[in-house]
Amino acid sequence: MARDRKPAASDAPDAASLSFEVAIERLQTIVEELEAGSLSLEDSIARYEEGVTLSRRLTQTLDEAEKRIERLAAGEGGEPVTEPMELDPAEEPARAERPAREAAKPARREPDPPADELPF
Repeated sequence: MARDRKPAASDAPDAASLSFEVAIERLQTIVEELEAGSLSLEDSIARYEEGVTLSRRLTQTLDEAEKRIERLAAGEGGEPVTEPMELDPAEEPARAERPAREAAKPARREPDPPADELPF
């Protein structure tokens, strides 16, 4: 009697061992498989869980990369120096210290995904 093979946890690559680029490609493949709707419920759940794990890992990697970004600023004598980029809005300089054109810019907001799409 032939049974469909259920995906074992060991079938999925370890998210932590994948490079960022490979993890993105894997996540895209998972989304395509889920959108196709041809997987069984169990396979869909397994892919969804793998996708969530990958999404969290990729988000963490991007957050860590943002923290490493530095910006070029003028030092005390006018010489260029690098300083850490301020990522927390509460830590940004006061509006009065920013150039007028920057203070007038409206905040850019990403559109919400449609309700029938996955969050990643």
